[in-house]
Amino acid sequence: MKKIPTEETIYKDTIAQMKQLKTYNYAFNRLVRIYAGMVRQYYEALKVWEEEGSPISTLSASNSTKKHPALDQIEKLRKDILSYSNQLMLNPKSQRDSETKPEEKTSPFALFMSQSGGGGSG
Repeated sequence: MKKIPTEETIYKDTIAQMKQLKTYNYAFNRLVRIYAGMVRQYYEALKVWEEEGSPISTLSASNSTKKHPALDQIEKLRKDILSYSNQLMLNPKSQRDSETKPEEKTSPFALFMSQSGGGGSG
């Protein structure tokens, strides 16, 4: 496996990607920082797991087979990273969803009420 990028590198690359996709907003920086940390943890966990020979299972204290803890961590991080990447609009599905999402139209009644100053209680 190649050298693992630093959290700061992942953070800056993610912001650059968001700017290129025209989805960047300064208010997202905290989420991007968390996302970058998760991606870094994922790469580190994957490296350790691969160095251990990519085991799928391990024996528990009761001599039963269970999923290897590193693999379990990797799978959880993948799900979390996918969730954050959806929120940050960094993957094809979230991009496609934003493009096909119809604009909400104001109902004629709501438009009438807002123009007439109505809607209050008497």
